[in-house]
Amino acid sequence: MREMTRRAVLMKIACTTAACLSDLPVRSLRPLLADEGQVTEAEREAMARAAQTFMGRFAAPALSVAIARNGRIVYEQPFGRVDRDGDEPLRTSNLFRIASVTKPITSAAIFHLVDQGRIALSGKIFGTGGILGTEYGTSPYGRYVAEITVDHLLTHTCGGWQNDSSDPMFRFREMNHAQLIGWTLDHLPVLNPPGTNYAYSNFGYCVLGRVIERVSGQIYAGYVQREILPAFGISDMRTSGNTRKERAANEVVYFGQNEDPYGMNVARMDSHGGWLATAMDLACFAGRVTGYGTAPALLKRETIAKMVSPGPASSPSAEVKYARGWSVRNDGKGNWWHNGSLPGTTSIMVRTASGFSWAALCSTRRQPSDEINLALDNLVWEMVRKVSAWGL
Repeated sequence: MREMTRRAVLMKIACTTAACLSDLPVRSLRPLLADEGQVTEAEREAMARAAQTFMGRFAAPALSVAIARNGRIVYEQPFGRVDRDGDEPLRTSNLFRIASVTKPITSAAIFHLVDQGRIALSGKIFGTGGILGTEYGTSPYGRYVAEITVDHLLTHTCGGWQNDSSDPMFRFREMNHAQLIGWTLDHLPVLNPPGTNYAYSNFGYCVLGRVIERVSGQIYAGYVQREILPAFGISDMRTSGNTRKERAANEVVYFGQNEDPYGMNVARMDSHGGWLATAMDLACFAGRVTGYGTAPALLKRETIAKMVSPGPASSPSAEVKYARGWSVRNDGKGNWWHNGSLPGTTSIMVRTASGFSWAALCSTRRQPSDEINLALDNLVWEMVRKVSAWGL
């Protein structure tokens, strides 16, 4: 009986979403920044139909897509409503949780400090002489802990603390950063020698946030807002609160499908999964990371090359490899991207080797999450290929 009720509710939501979409204008609610004339009305309508199909399939209340070419926005479109139970149409200015799309932003902050000579990728994190010293947990530390470097955390090769059922970032909601890091060091051992094994680690990027704070002398979010985002023309990004009551101005309401979007400590996820952004923010970030037009890149050319080179545990034969905050093809010479997934949130940011960048943000997630993650990725590729002038 409960399953039948759930299905009925999901069907109702899908129908409501489709009805909401039919009320919205096809054009963006604010003007595009460049090349609007390259997208014909028929192509724009075809792109909207693809978005509507995705939203109906996954009962998504809100979807925002932005596409840039050579660092300038060429398409920006919101679909659906801010809250599935409300009447407010989604706008391009609405913020979404971006989940793990946060990681390329944290990586850029780390590499900015590297360029300034303030940290080294080979720098040790914990123990005597480490960036964080013995501030967290109980020393002497367990096996391998004092061997972990900045680069090991960037490449998810620290040897443990992976994103599985033991992921500390989804435990002990009441703990702050210091308490959780201390507990993890004391209770979750590092299983492999650092640098030898890839295991995706949210906790590792949480620690990188504390590295940024220690080296910069600023709170992580404040450092990124002052030193990183302005280079990309971004001024409205901020880190997330935990509850619906703590929503930021212009933030969407998340729809959890048998999950609670407001039952996590997302604020504590700041440097691995805690940012709020618009789709345009992320399309600009991806498109401008290597500079654009006459605007210089935030990072040195050799630093960017290092950022997108495969990590030390990458298989030489793998088609896709994890670099330092980005998944990459062709050893960093092809496309770069990162996806994000949390209860109530699905996101993706892509930079292609052909000069395009884009982002898509969705206010729900359905399990198994791999299905909606892949569908969101495929959706934007489909939308881009509908524009004949773009030649993809």
